[in-house]
Amino acid sequence: MANLHNLLNDISFENLPPAWTTFDLASFSRAKSLWDYQQLALQNALKALHKYYKDLGANKSSFFQWYTDNDIELDSDFSLGKKRDNNSMLASFYSITDSKISYHHFINRMGFWMATGSGKTLVIVKMLEILYTLIQRGEIPAHDVMVLTHREDLIQQLRDHVNDFNVSCKAPHIHLRELKEYPEIKRSANRMFGSQELTVFYYRSDNISDEQKERIIDFHNYENNGKWYLLLDEAHKGDKDDSKRQHIYNILSRNGFLFNFSATFTDQRDIKTTAAEFNLASFIEKGYGKHISLLKQENRAFKDKEDFSNEEKQRIVLQSLLTLAYIAKSREQLCNATSTLLFHRPLLLALVNSVNTEEADLKLFFRELERIGKGEISSQAFTAARSALKAELESEPEWLYEGINFALDQSLLNSLTLNDLYKHIFNAESKGDIEVLVRPSNDKELAFKLKTSAAPFALIKIGQNTEWLKDFLAGYEIVKGFEDESFFSHLNEDDSEINLLMGSRSFYEGWDSNRPNVITFINIGTGAEARKFVLQSVGRGVRIEPMKGKRKRLESLHNTKEVADLLFQQAKPFLSAVQSLFIFGTKREALDTIFKGLVDEKEKQEGIELVLDVNTSALSIYPVLIPIYRQLNGHLLVEQHEPRKFEIQSTESQLLKNYIDYLGDERLLLARHGMTPQQIGLLEQALTAPDNFFNPNTTRKYGDIEILLPRLNQYFDIIPHEVEGFKILEDEINHFKHIRVLLKDVKELQKKIDAVRLYKDPDAQEAQLKQQLRDGKLDIDQYTLAVKGLARTEPEETFEHNGHRLHIKNITSHYYLPLLLSDDDRIDYISRIIKTPSEIRFVNQLEAYLKEPDNHLKQYDWWMFSRAEETLDKISIPYYDPTQNKMRDFHPDFIFWLANDAKYTILFVDPKGVRDIGWTYKVEGYKDLFLENGKRKIFKHGKQSVQVALTLYTDDRNQVSAEYRDFWYDSPRRIFEQSL
Repeated sequence: MANLHNLLNDISFENLPPAWTTFDLASFSRAKSLWDYQQLALQNALKALHKYYKDLGANKSSFFQWYTDNDIELDSDFSLGKKRDNNSMLASFYSITDSKISYHHFINRMGFWMATGSGKTLVIVKMLEILYTLIQRGEIPAHDVMVLTHREDLIQQLRDHVNDFNVSCKAPHIHLRELKEYPEIKRSANRMFGSQELTVFYYRSDNISDEQKERIIDFHNYENNGKWYLLLDEAHKGDKDDSKRQHIYNILSRNGFLFNFSATFTDQRDIKTTAAEFNLASFIEKGYGKHISLLKQENRAFKDKEDFSNEEKQRIVLQSLLTLAYIAKSREQLCNATSTLLFHRPLLLALVNSVNTEEADLKLFFRELERIGKGEISSQAFTAARSALKAELESEPEWLYEGINFALDQSLLNSLTLNDLYKHIFNAESKGDIEVLVRPSNDKELAFKLKTSAAPFALIKIGQNTEWLKDFLAGYEIVKGFEDESFFSHLNEDDSEINLLMGSRSFYEGWDSNRPNVITFINIGTGAEARKFVLQSVGRGVRIEPMKGKRKRLESLHNTKEVADLLFQQAKPFLSAVQSLFIFGTKREALDTIFKGLVDEKEKQEGIELVLDVNTSALSIYPVLIPIYRQLNGHLLVEQHEPRKFEIQSTESQLLKNYIDYLGDERLLLARHGMTPQQIGLLEQALTAPDNFFNPNTTRKYGDIEILLPRLNQYFDIIPHEVEGFKILEDEINHFKHIRVLLKDVKELQKKIDAVRLYKDPDAQEAQLKQQLRDGKLDIDQYTLAVKGLARTEPEETFEHNGHRLHIKNITSHYYLPLLLSDDDRIDYISRIIKTPSEIRFVNQLEAYLKEPDNHLKQYDWWMFSRAEETLDKISIPYYDPTQNKMRDFHPDFIFWLANDAKYTILFVDPKGVRDIGWTYKVEGYKDLFLENGKRKIFKHGKQSVQVALTLYTDDRNQVSAEYRDFWYDSPRRIFEQSL
């Protein structure tokens, strides 16, 4: 399903004016920074706001038409339903016809679909900073700002994040004020937008209505002519057309803009106006969360109306405890193998439906837990539980959303004993009776420990512990402690000894932790609230932090060079366990339905994923190498012998010099602009010798010292890269595993892909069949039938849908098969294929060249090539881009590997026209890394002498200036005969 997110992906953030791109989107506070997906969400927000306010002049009809022109169907009319009060409320603000309002009135909105635990509040506060800055720069109207959310804990979370942001002394200093104060503040002399301050109003979204009560406020008193930037945090409840609150939000922001943040969008209009999508499935796929394994073992023994023996109940609890012990031992072995304290201490969550009834789910679970702790378990029961768990785990269950599988360490699971449960679950050396730990100052917690242990192992978090102490725990030894800190608030600390957390759904709101590795749901149900709770609790449970401050799976950190290769290789055997979240449910099908709902929704938006195959016949004894890089620590770009220059017009560099002269004291640069002494020194050098640092040949205009100086400081801080070496290709080319198809039925397409993938050269096959006939392995009938079969296979197929044709090709030396291309760059039902005209032309000419008997590639012992895709693949050449004033990655479209004996060449080919802006910067980046005195550097990798070449491909190289002509070619023959 196409949505705003898709449209924004086609807009280049880098090409927006400087006033819209000069933001530090990464920094937040001293302890927090934004992940790449959070920064991309903000970039998309900026692109959408620029489109609405600058390109379209805040014209709602034009913005709505933009959706329509791009085949995003939004209901042209918004139905008000049958509620008269809605009609009367809206009639004051909109033109109503037959209980309908044209939907273009509500199009000034964007959604942020972000998983629970993905840092929505961080993005919200950062969005406040962006709105403030755009207002200060005069880019958007100076409307007031409001945040609405539906829970007190979310309001507190907003306060906490704003406090963190303010402590960093960044502009603006955000003042949070309750919405009830708005009239008073509006009347007073206080400015909403001080030179360094921003007032933001907040309120409970469920306390806004069209009437005034004690806590309920009448929105008419705060309507402000609809000039609000309104940010909703999980406040979209009541998604139906006749929801009064939804209409109120629209009214409040009708002349401003609405920002809708949620982990669970269901309304189609919310989905289609989503600017940033990072739901639970995306969160996990991109490496930010644990893998999810939904186990087939069920907690059915705890069903109220079903008769199960105590042994069956015990087996179910045992399996969840065994899973936790297995993970705990894996983590223990991992830390020993790496001599490093990695990951979290694993935690089991038991989430139940009932707490205080006579046969409450929580009491039943606790009773079985107690029996195990006391050793009331037979060896047969233990062995049976372990065997049942092993039977499932050794079948390598597939992780949700990922299409890859859990890998079991069988020897570790087989080695688990009851003593391991005592050690890793009960914090004890042996069995023992349970005693209860309470803190009189906290009536919402109960902790438990064995008398044979000094440390508590379990915690119950409930609404009130009085009834449990009075009834269920009567007769237990109660130990009172008077420490101020609660067990629950201490759970995430490294020294927390709690291994089990039990409670109902109520405690889970607002709690975040990276510790859960096992969640067992007991009688949670399948309704809308249950679905929300399951997704929310799992969304919180998937958080991961292998190392302090590093919140991605270890392989993702390794890929980005944040973890040393040796450490990763040592940890790798244990990752499948410690990076997984195992889920048990009373009824697996119910949970499966909930999770599959996310998959179905993702397929509606992004289509069905097809996976192509590596062409193993193209591989050889030669390694497939790619370059890797590192920052040139201790060196700045500006300090290089011939530094890449900062782009600034001569008139603006002169104005900058005049401004610095006017200040007269470098301490003012430190105080007013936050410049470091090093930056001030470099600025003085640049102004003294501008020809060495500045490039005046640019149309870019900053127009404001407040925009120019931060950008110049950014230039002074840039660190260049150098070649660290080469590595064997692993998953750096992976786009072919993520082909998205927006078709209801992909069977015909898949059939043609499979046929082309399996194609083999018929001449070679026929020669093989003849030899088998001569050897007597085939008779004449078998031979004839086989030859006829060869005639029916083709190296190319075509598939057509809605007039858009897809070519499916088997090119023998390509890294994966088949290669997917389309001459129609408007093809929209399949992604990650070759459809750019210049790339199509190159592939077609390459195919023709390969058929020539004297093609130069036949001189190599081995060669192979692959298409590379910019968004998913991780093969690049770093370079300084002065238009963006930062180091960027150049992603050539094709990579060739060519080997003769020890001589090994990696050839990057990028088929772009000479009119493609920025290609000179990319060439200069390549030259800095791979050329020395105009000749290619030779790098040693094992027995190979490796060089890296770059060619740009066009239809007429004579259009290129002589300085760069050696990099440009207009035919494959010239590339392989002249450039290598």
